[in-house]
Amino acid sequence: MSQGFVVVIDDDPQMRSLLVDHLTSEKYHLKSFGDGLEAMAFLLGSDPESAQVELVLTDLRMPEMDGIDVLKQLKHARPTVPVLIVTAHATVETAIEGLRKGAFDYILKPFKLSEISHSIEQAISFGRLQRQNKTLTSELKKTWSKNEIIGKSAALQTIFDLIDRVAPAQSNVLITGESGTGKEVIAKAIHHASPRNKKPFVAINCTAIPETLLESELFGHAKGSFTGATERRKGLFEEAEGGTLFLDEIGDLDISLQAKLLRVLQERKIKPVGDNQAKDINVRIIAATHKDLKKSIQEKNFREDLYYRLAVIPIVVPPLRHRTEDIPLLAHHFLNKYTVLNHKLVTGFCFEAMQKLLVMPWVGNVRELENLVERLVVLTQNSIIQANEIQATETNTHETFYGKSTEDSPTLEQLEKRYIQMILHKTAGKKEKAAQILGINRRTLYRKEKDYGFELHEEEPE
Repeated sequence: MSQGFVVVIDDDPQMRSLLVDHLTSEKYHLKSFGDGLEAMAFLLGSDPESAQVELVLTDLRMPEMDGIDVLKQLKHARPTVPVLIVTAHATVETAIEGLRKGAFDYILKPFKLSEISHSIEQAISFGRLQRQNKTLTSELKKTWSKNEIIGKSAALQTIFDLIDRVAPAQSNVLITGESGTGKEVIAKAIHHASPRNKKPFVAINCTAIPETLLESELFGHAKGSFTGATERRKGLFEEAEGGTLFLDEIGDLDISLQAKLLRVLQERKIKPVGDNQAKDINVRIIAATHKDLKKSIQEKNFREDLYYRLAVIPIVVPPLRHRTEDIPLLAHHFLNKYTVLNHKLVTGFCFEAMQKLLVMPWVGNVRELENLVERLVVLTQNSIIQANEIQATETNTHETFYGKSTEDSPTLEQLEKRYIQMILHKTAGKKEKAAQILGINRRTLYRKEKDYGFELHEEEPE
Protein backbone atom coordinates (compact mmCIF):
# COMPACT_ATOMS: atom_id res chain seq x y z
CA MET A 1 0.00 0.00 0.00
CA SER A 2 1.35 3.44 -0.99
CA GLN A 3 2.38 5.86 1.77
CA GLY A 4 1.43 8.77 -0.47
CA PHE A 5 2.11 10.35 -3.87
CA VAL A 6 5.28 12.49 -3.97
CA VAL A 7 6.59 14.62 -6.83
CA VAL A 8 10.38 15.10 -6.80
CA ILE A 9 11.90 18.07 -8.71
CA ASP A 10 15.69 18.32 -9.01
CA ASP A 11 17.93 19.21 -11.95
CA ASP A 12 20.76 17.02 -10.57
CA PRO A 13 20.19 13.50 -12.00
CA GLN A 14 22.16 11.79 -9.22
CA MET A 15 20.30 13.55 -6.41
CA ARG A 16 16.99 12.92 -8.14
CA SER A 17 17.82 9.22 -8.56
CA LEU A 18 18.87 8.95 -4.89
CA LEU A 19 15.60 10.48 -3.69
CA VAL A 20 13.47 8.36 -6.03
CA ASP A 21 15.21 5.12 -4.99
CA HIS A 22 14.93 5.91 -1.28
CA LEU A 23 11.28 6.98 -1.37
CA THR A 24 10.33 4.02 -3.55
CA SER A 25 11.84 1.71 -0.91
CA GLU A 26 9.73 3.56 1.65
CA LYS A 27 6.59 2.62 -0.35
CA TYR A 28 5.83 6.09 -1.72
CA HIS A 29 4.34 6.51 -5.19
CA LEU A 30 6.78 8.72 -7.15
CA LYS A 31 6.96 10.98 -10.16
CA SER A 32 10.19 12.90 -10.81
CA PHE A 33 11.13 15.87 -13.00
CA GLY A 34 14.42 17.51 -13.96
CA ASP A 35 13.06 21.06 -14.01
CA GLY A 36 10.27 23.17 -12.53
CA LEU A 37 8.53 23.99 -15.80
CA GLU A 38 7.98 20.33 -16.68
CA ALA A 39 6.82 19.58 -13.13
CA MET A 40 4.30 22.46 -13.10
CA ALA A 41 2.94 21.40 -16.48
CA PHE A 42 2.08 18.07 -14.85
CA LEU A 43 0.87 19.46 -11.49
CA LEU A 44 -1.43 22.06 -13.01
CA GLY A 45 -2.38 20.12 -16.13
CA SER A 46 -5.30 17.86 -16.96
CA ASP A 47 -3.64 14.53 -16.13
CA PRO A 48 -6.01 12.82 -13.59
CA GLU A 49 -2.99 11.44 -11.74
CA SER A 50 -1.88 14.93 -10.73
CA ALA A 51 -4.95 15.27 -8.48
CA GLN A 52 -3.52 12.48 -6.29
CA VAL A 53 -0.26 14.33 -5.49
CA GLU A 54 0.18 14.80 -1.72
CA LEU A 55 3.62 16.42 -1.56
CA VAL A 56 6.11 18.29 -3.75
CA LEU A 57 9.81 17.94 -2.87
CA THR A 58 11.78 20.51 -4.84
CA ASP A 59 15.35 21.69 -5.10
CA LEU A 60 15.74 25.42 -4.58
CA ARG A 61 18.34 26.32 -7.23
CA MET A 62 17.25 25.22 -10.71
CA PRO A 63 17.47 26.87 -14.16
CA GLU A 64 14.42 28.45 -15.80
CA MET A 65 12.10 27.95 -12.78
CA ASP A 66 13.52 27.67 -9.26
CA GLY A 67 11.93 26.18 -6.14
CA ILE A 68 10.45 29.52 -4.96
CA ASP A 69 8.63 29.97 -8.29
CA VAL A 70 7.31 26.39 -8.05
CA LEU A 71 6.11 27.17 -4.51
CA LYS A 72 4.34 30.40 -5.53
CA GLN A 73 2.46 28.81 -8.42
CA LEU A 74 1.49 25.68 -6.51
CA LYS A 75 0.30 27.60 -3.42
CA HIS A 76 -1.90 29.75 -5.63
CA ALA A 77 -3.41 26.81 -7.54
CA ARG A 78 -3.35 23.99 -4.96
CA PRO A 79 -2.87 25.47 -1.46
CA THR A 80 -3.36 22.20 0.44
CA VAL A 81 -0.43 20.40 -1.25
CA PRO A 82 2.61 20.91 1.03
CA VAL A 83 6.01 21.84 -0.45
CA LEU A 84 9.40 20.82 0.96
CA ILE A 85 12.40 22.82 -0.27
CA VAL A 86 15.85 21.20 -0.47
CA THR A 87 18.73 23.67 -0.30
CA ALA A 88 22.48 23.99 0.26
CA HIS A 89 23.97 25.86 3.24
CA ALA A 90 24.73 28.91 1.13
CA THR A 91 21.05 29.57 0.42
CA VAL A 92 19.45 29.12 3.85
CA GLU A 93 18.17 32.71 3.89
CA THR A 94 16.37 32.13 0.59
CA ALA A 95 14.88 28.92 1.98
CA ILE A 96 13.59 30.78 5.03
CA GLU A 97 11.99 33.23 2.63
CA GLY A 98 10.29 30.17 1.12
CA LEU A 99 8.82 29.32 4.54
CA ARG A 100 7.35 32.80 4.71
CA LYS A 101 5.72 32.20 1.34
CA GLY A 102 4.12 28.95 2.42
CA ALA A 103 6.67 26.11 2.22
CA PHE A 104 6.06 23.42 4.83
CA ASP A 105 9.78 23.13 5.66
CA TYR A 106 13.25 23.25 4.16
CA ILE A 107 15.94 20.53 4.24
CA LEU A 108 19.65 21.35 4.17
CA LYS A 109 22.11 19.55 1.92
CA PRO A 110 23.78 17.25 2.74
CA PHE A 111 20.94 15.48 4.55
CA LYS A 112 20.31 12.10 6.14
CA LEU A 113 17.75 9.93 4.39
CA SER A 114 16.02 9.30 7.74
CA GLU A 115 15.68 13.07 8.17
CA ILE A 116 14.04 13.54 4.81
CA SER A 117 11.70 10.57 5.46
CA HIS A 118 10.55 12.17 8.71
CA SER A 119 9.92 15.56 7.06
CA ILE A 120 7.97 13.95 4.21
CA GLU A 121 5.82 11.94 6.63
CA GLN A 122 5.00 15.07 8.66
CA ALA A 123 4.26 17.16 5.57
CA ILE A 124 1.91 14.56 4.07
CA SER A 125 0.06 14.19 7.40
CA PHE A 126 -0.30 17.97 7.61
CA GLY A 127 -1.58 18.17 4.03
CA ARG A 128 -4.14 15.44 4.64
CA LEU A 129 -5.31 17.25 7.76
CA GLN A 130 -5.68 20.51 5.85
CA ARG A 131 -7.73 18.81 3.14
CA GLN A 132 -9.86 17.03 5.76
CA ASN A 133 -10.53 20.33 7.55
CA LYS A 134 -11.35 22.02 4.26
CA THR A 135 -13.76 19.21 3.38
CA LEU A 136 -15.41 19.32 6.82
CA THR A 137 -15.76 23.11 6.64
CA SER A 138 -17.31 22.79 3.20
CA GLU A 139 -19.70 20.09 4.44
CA LEU A 140 -20.73 22.23 7.40
CA LYS A 141 -21.65 25.02 4.99
CA LYS A 142 -23.78 22.70 2.88
CA THR A 143 -26.50 20.34 4.08
CA TRP A 144 -24.94 18.94 7.23
CA SER A 145 -26.21 21.62 9.61
CA LYS A 146 -29.49 23.23 10.60
CA ASN A 147 -29.75 25.84 13.36
CA GLU A 148 -26.63 24.51 15.18
CA ILE A 149 -27.65 20.84 14.72
CA ILE A 150 -24.70 19.24 12.94
CA GLY A 151 -24.50 15.78 11.42
CA LYS A 152 -24.39 13.81 8.18
CA SER A 153 -25.72 10.50 9.55
CA ALA A 154 -28.96 9.09 8.16
CA ALA A 155 -30.58 9.58 11.58
CA LEU A 156 -29.75 13.31 11.64
CA GLN A 157 -30.85 13.78 8.04
CA THR A 158 -34.21 12.23 8.98
CA ILE A 159 -34.48 14.70 11.89
CA PHE A 160 -33.63 17.61 9.56
CA ASP A 161 -36.46 16.48 7.28
CA LEU A 162 -38.84 16.16 10.26
CA ILE A 163 -37.99 19.69 11.41
CA ASP A 164 -38.88 21.08 7.98
CA ARG A 165 -42.19 19.22 7.92
CA VAL A 166 -43.14 19.81 11.56
CA ALA A 167 -42.19 23.48 11.86
CA PRO A 168 -45.18 25.02 10.01
CA ALA A 169 -47.70 22.95 12.03
CA GLN A 170 -49.22 23.77 15.44
CA SER A 171 -49.04 20.21 16.81
CA ASN A 172 -47.23 19.39 20.04
CA VAL A 173 -43.84 17.67 19.72
CA LEU A 174 -42.15 15.21 22.10
CA ILE A 175 -38.37 14.85 21.70
CA THR A 176 -36.78 11.85 23.41
CA GLY A 177 -33.13 10.90 23.74
CA GLU A 178 -30.29 10.55 26.20
CA SER A 179 -28.93 13.55 28.11
CA GLY A 180 -26.59 15.65 25.99
CA THR A 181 -27.95 14.61 22.59
CA GLY A 182 -29.18 18.12 21.75
CA LYS A 183 -32.94 17.95 22.37
CA GLU A 184 -33.23 21.66 23.18
CA VAL A 185 -31.26 22.56 20.04
CA ILE A 186 -33.79 20.59 17.98
CA ALA A 187 -36.66 22.35 19.76
CA LYS A 188 -35.12 25.73 18.92
CA ALA A 189 -34.66 24.68 15.29
CA ILE A 190 -38.37 23.82 15.05
CA HIS A 191 -39.29 27.19 16.57
CA HIS A 192 -36.96 29.19 14.29
CA ALA A 193 -38.30 27.43 11.19
CA SER A 194 -41.92 28.02 12.22
CA PRO A 195 -44.29 30.98 11.69
CA ARG A 196 -43.85 31.65 15.44
CA ASN A 197 -40.18 32.57 15.05
CA LYS A 198 -40.78 36.28 15.72
CA LYS A 199 -42.32 35.43 19.09
CA PRO A 200 -40.52 34.11 22.21
CA PHE A 201 -38.93 30.70 22.65
CA VAL A 202 -39.20 30.03 26.39
CA ALA A 203 -37.49 27.03 27.98
CA ILE A 204 -37.86 25.50 31.42
CA ASN A 205 -36.23 22.44 32.95
CA CYS A 206 -38.90 20.66 34.98
CA THR A 207 -36.28 19.21 37.37
CA ALA A 208 -34.50 22.52 38.02
CA ILE A 209 -37.37 24.18 39.94
CA PRO A 210 -38.83 22.85 43.21
CA GLU A 211 -42.28 21.27 42.79
CA THR A 212 -43.80 23.82 45.16
CA LEU A 213 -42.77 26.66 42.85
CA LEU A 214 -43.20 24.98 39.47
CA GLU A 215 -46.95 25.58 39.20
CA SER A 216 -46.47 29.30 39.84
CA GLU A 217 -43.54 29.34 37.40
CA LEU A 218 -45.64 27.77 34.63
CA PHE A 219 -49.00 29.43 35.15
CA GLY A 220 -48.13 32.59 37.11
CA HIS A 221 -49.81 33.75 40.33
CA ALA A 222 -52.14 36.42 41.57
CA LYS A 223 -51.15 39.05 44.12
CA GLY A 224 -51.51 37.70 47.67
CA SER A 225 -52.01 34.10 46.51
CA PHE A 226 -49.30 32.90 48.91
CA THR A 227 -46.73 34.34 51.32
CA GLY A 228 -44.30 36.51 49.36
CA ALA A 229 -46.65 37.01 46.38
CA THR A 230 -46.59 40.80 46.67
CA GLU A 231 -47.65 41.39 43.08
CA ARG A 232 -49.18 39.58 40.15
CA ARG A 233 -46.62 37.63 38.17
CA LYS A 234 -46.86 36.20 34.67
CA GLY A 235 -46.07 32.53 34.20
CA LEU A 236 -44.00 31.03 31.41
CA PHE A 237 -47.12 30.19 29.38
CA GLU A 238 -47.96 33.90 29.22
CA GLU A 239 -44.31 34.82 28.55
CA ALA A 240 -44.31 32.47 25.56
CA GLU A 241 -47.57 33.86 24.17
CA GLY A 242 -47.61 33.49 20.39
CA GLY A 243 -44.36 31.51 20.50
CA THR A 244 -43.06 28.19 21.78
CA LEU A 245 -42.78 26.79 25.32
CA PHE A 246 -40.11 24.11 25.69
CA LEU A 247 -40.69 21.79 28.66
CA ASP A 248 -37.40 19.96 29.21
CA GLU A 249 -37.31 16.74 31.26
CA ILE A 250 -41.10 16.51 31.22
CA GLY A 251 -40.78 12.98 32.59
CA ASP A 252 -39.84 14.43 35.98
CA LEU A 253 -43.00 16.56 36.26
CA ASP A 254 -44.99 15.91 39.44
CA ILE A 255 -48.10 13.77 38.84
CA SER A 256 -50.45 16.48 40.21
CA LEU A 257 -48.98 19.06 37.84
CA GLN A 258 -49.35 16.60 34.98
CA ALA A 259 -53.12 16.77 35.44
CA LYS A 260 -53.08 20.57 35.32
CA LEU A 261 -50.84 20.59 32.24
CA LEU A 262 -53.20 18.14 30.54
CA ARG A 263 -56.14 20.50 31.16
CA VAL A 264 -54.16 23.41 29.68
CA LEU A 265 -53.39 21.38 26.56
CA GLN A 266 -57.06 20.38 26.20
CA GLU A 267 -58.66 23.76 26.90
CA ARG A 268 -55.87 26.10 25.72
CA LYS A 269 -56.45 28.14 28.88
CA ILE A 270 -54.40 28.71 32.04
CA LYS A 271 -55.44 29.71 35.51
CA PRO A 272 -52.73 31.47 37.58
CA VAL A 273 -52.28 30.32 41.18
CA GLY A 274 -54.79 32.13 43.40
CA ASP A 275 -56.76 33.53 40.46
CA ASN A 276 -60.30 32.48 39.53
CA GLN A 277 -60.06 33.97 36.05
CA ALA A 278 -58.85 31.67 33.24
CA LYS A 279 -56.80 33.16 30.43
CA ASP A 280 -56.66 32.03 26.80
CA ILE A 281 -53.23 31.08 25.53
CA ASN A 282 -51.70 30.68 22.09
CA VAL A 283 -48.54 28.66 22.71
CA ARG A 284 -46.98 25.70 20.97
CA ILE A 285 -45.66 23.03 23.33
CA ILE A 286 -42.45 21.12 22.65
CA ALA A 287 -41.50 18.71 25.42
CA ALA A 288 -38.38 16.60 25.89
CA THR A 289 -37.20 13.82 28.16
CA HIS A 290 -34.40 11.29 28.53
CA LYS A 291 -36.82 8.85 30.21
CA ASP A 292 -38.78 6.00 28.68
CA LEU A 293 -42.24 7.52 29.21
CA LYS A 294 -44.07 4.33 28.24
CA LYS A 295 -42.23 2.57 31.05
CA SER A 296 -43.08 5.47 33.39
CA ILE A 297 -46.75 5.04 32.39
CA GLN A 298 -46.60 1.35 33.37
CA GLU A 299 -45.03 2.34 36.70
CA LYS A 300 -47.84 4.91 37.26
CA ASN A 301 -45.36 7.80 37.26
CA PHE A 302 -46.65 9.44 34.09
CA ARG A 303 -50.17 9.95 32.78
CA GLU A 304 -50.95 8.06 29.61
CA ASP A 305 -53.44 10.69 28.42
CA LEU A 306 -50.81 13.44 28.84
CA TYR A 307 -48.27 11.34 26.93
CA TYR A 308 -50.54 11.09 23.90
CA ARG A 309 -51.32 14.82 24.07
CA LEU A 310 -47.60 15.63 24.01
CA ALA A 311 -46.39 12.97 21.58
CA VAL A 312 -48.52 14.03 18.59
CA ILE A 313 -45.21 14.23 16.72
CA PRO A 314 -42.47 12.14 18.36
CA ILE A 315 -38.81 12.76 17.50
CA VAL A 316 -36.21 10.28 18.74
CA VAL A 317 -32.62 11.56 18.91
CA PRO A 318 -30.07 8.71 18.74
CA PRO A 319 -27.03 8.78 21.05
CA LEU A 320 -23.73 9.93 19.58
CA ARG A 321 -22.20 6.44 19.81
CA HIS A 322 -24.83 5.25 17.30
CA ARG A 323 -23.92 7.93 14.71
CA THR A 324 -20.13 8.02 14.73
CA GLU A 325 -20.03 9.52 11.22
CA ASP A 326 -21.17 12.79 12.86
CA ILE A 327 -18.19 12.92 15.25
CA PRO A 328 -15.61 14.44 12.83
CA LEU A 329 -18.05 17.18 11.78
CA LEU A 330 -18.98 17.99 15.38
CA ALA A 331 -15.38 17.88 16.61
CA HIS A 332 -14.29 20.23 13.83
CA HIS A 333 -17.19 22.59 14.55
CA PHE A 334 -16.35 22.77 18.27
CA LEU A 335 -12.64 23.15 17.47
CA ASN A 336 -13.36 26.20 15.30
CA LYS A 337 -15.68 27.63 17.96
CA TYR A 338 -13.22 27.33 20.86
CA THR A 339 -10.09 28.35 18.96
CA VAL A 340 -11.83 31.66 18.20
CA LEU A 341 -13.13 32.11 21.76
CA ASN A 342 -9.75 31.30 23.32
CA HIS A 343 -7.57 33.02 20.69
CA LYS A 344 -5.68 29.78 20.00
CA LEU A 345 -4.17 28.59 16.72
CA VAL A 346 -5.25 24.93 16.63
CA THR A 347 -5.94 23.65 13.13
CA GLY A 348 -7.30 20.14 13.69
CA PHE A 349 -6.84 16.62 15.02
CA CYS A 350 -4.16 14.17 13.92
CA PHE A 351 -5.44 10.93 12.39
CA GLU A 352 -4.82 8.89 15.56
CA ALA A 353 -6.61 11.47 17.73
CA MET A 354 -9.68 11.38 15.49
CA GLN A 355 -9.67 7.58 15.53
CA LYS A 356 -9.61 7.74 19.32
CA LEU A 357 -12.62 10.06 19.35
CA LEU A 358 -14.52 7.69 17.06
CA VAL A 359 -14.28 4.73 19.49
CA MET A 360 -15.05 6.54 22.74
CA PRO A 361 -18.36 5.53 24.42
CA TRP A 362 -19.70 9.13 24.73
CA VAL A 363 -21.97 8.58 27.73
CA GLY A 364 -22.56 12.35 27.80
CA ASN A 365 -23.16 12.48 24.03
CA VAL A 366 -22.65 15.75 22.11
CA ARG A 367 -22.34 17.76 25.33
CA GLU A 368 -19.43 15.54 26.44
CA LEU A 369 -17.72 15.89 23.04
CA GLU A 370 -18.02 19.68 23.14
CA ASN A 371 -16.64 19.77 26.69
CA LEU A 372 -13.68 17.57 25.69
CA VAL A 373 -12.83 19.62 22.59
CA GLU A 374 -12.97 22.87 24.56
CA ARG A 375 -10.62 21.39 27.17
CA LEU A 376 -8.22 20.14 24.48
CA VAL A 377 -8.13 23.53 22.75
CA VAL A 378 -7.42 25.36 26.02
CA LEU A 379 -4.72 22.96 27.25
CA THR A 380 -2.90 21.93 24.07
CA GLN A 381 0.50 23.37 23.22
CA ASN A 382 0.34 21.95 19.69
CA SER A 383 -1.21 23.28 16.51
CA ILE A 384 -2.72 19.83 15.90
CA ILE A 385 -4.44 17.86 18.69
CA GLN A 386 -2.46 14.68 19.37
CA ALA A 387 -3.88 11.31 20.45
CA ASN A 388 -1.95 11.31 23.75
CA GLU A 389 -3.76 14.53 24.76
CA ILE A 390 -7.05 12.62 24.89
CA GLN A 391 -6.98 10.84 28.23
CA ALA A 392 -7.09 7.05 28.06
CA THR A 393 -9.65 6.96 30.86
CA GLU A 394 -12.20 8.33 28.39
CA THR A 395 -12.11 5.05 26.45
CA ASN A 396 -12.78 2.70 29.38
CA THR A 397 -15.51 0.24 28.44
CA HIS A 398 -17.52 -2.23 30.47
CA GLU A 399 -15.32 -4.99 29.05
CA THR A 400 -12.08 -3.37 30.26
CA PHE A 401 -13.75 -2.70 33.60
CA TYR A 402 -14.67 -6.36 33.90
CA GLY A 403 -11.14 -7.47 33.08
CA LYS A 404 -9.58 -5.17 35.68
CA SER A 405 -12.25 -5.80 38.31
CA THR A 406 -11.92 -9.59 38.24
CA GLU A 407 -8.12 -9.78 38.37
CA ASP A 408 -8.19 -10.37 42.15
CA SER A 409 -11.23 -12.75 42.06
CA PRO A 410 -13.62 -10.56 44.07
CA THR A 411 -16.91 -11.72 45.54
CA LEU A 412 -20.14 -10.99 43.68
CA GLU A 413 -20.92 -8.26 46.22
CA GLN A 414 -17.50 -6.61 45.70
CA LEU A 415 -17.92 -6.79 41.92
CA GLU A 416 -21.38 -5.16 42.18
CA LYS A 417 -19.93 -2.38 44.34
CA ARG A 418 -17.16 -1.68 41.83
CA TYR A 419 -19.59 -1.71 38.91
CA ILE A 420 -21.99 0.73 40.61
CA GLN A 421 -19.03 3.02 41.39
CA MET A 422 -17.95 2.96 37.75
CA ILE A 423 -21.45 3.76 36.45
CA LEU A 424 -21.86 6.62 38.94
CA HIS A 425 -18.50 8.00 37.83
CA LYS A 426 -19.43 7.66 34.15
CA THR A 427 -22.73 9.49 34.67
CA ALA A 428 -21.13 12.21 36.82
CA GLY A 429 -23.25 11.12 39.81
CA LYS A 430 -26.58 11.48 37.99
CA LYS A 431 -28.72 8.98 39.89
CA GLU A 432 -31.54 8.71 37.37
CA LYS A 433 -29.15 7.98 34.50
CA ALA A 434 -27.06 5.56 36.61
CA ALA A 435 -30.15 3.66 37.74
CA GLN A 436 -31.33 3.41 34.13
CA ILE A 437 -27.99 1.90 33.01
CA LEU A 438 -27.88 -0.45 36.01
CA GLY A 439 -31.44 -1.66 35.35
CA ILE A 440 -32.68 -0.80 38.87
CA ASN A 441 -34.95 1.91 40.18
CA ARG A 442 -33.63 5.04 41.82
CA ARG A 443 -34.68 4.01 45.34
CA THR A 444 -32.73 0.76 45.03
CA LEU A 445 -29.66 2.69 43.93
CA TYR A 446 -29.90 4.96 46.98
CA ARG A 447 -30.17 1.91 49.23
CA LYS A 448 -27.14 0.23 47.65
CA GLU A 449 -25.12 3.44 47.99
CA LYS A 450 -25.90 3.45 51.71
CA ASP A 451 -25.16 -0.26 52.06
CA TYR A 452 -21.76 0.13 50.37
CA GLY A 453 -20.90 3.31 52.26
CA PHE A 454 -20.76 5.64 49.24
CA GLU A 455 -20.84 9.37 49.84
CA LEU A 456 -24.36 10.55 49.05
CA HIS A 457 -24.80 13.89 47.28
CA GLU A 458 -28.60 13.77 47.13
CA GLU A 459 -31.28 13.03 49.71
CA GLU A 460 -33.31 9.91 49.22
CA PRO A 461 -36.67 10.79 47.66
CA GLU A 462 -39.74 10.26 49.80
